[in-house]
Amino acid sequence: MAVFRIPNIPKTTNKTIRIPNDLVEGVEQAIRGKECTFSAFVVAAIRIALEEVAEQQKRDKSL
Repeated sequence: MAVFRIPNIPKTTNKTIRIPNDLVEGVEQAIRGKECTFSAFVVAAIRIALEEVAEQQKRDKSL
């Protein structure tokens, strides 16, 4: 029998940003018909971008 664990919800901060209309339309098209919210998509994209920045910084330091 599986043990139920109450999930931890990470703390969040509310930020208001302006996003160009073409990007909004692109995200909405990408998530249409999927179980994904606009916010979840943006958070995932930011996480990947931050990983790429960190990797680039490591490469730059090794040169």
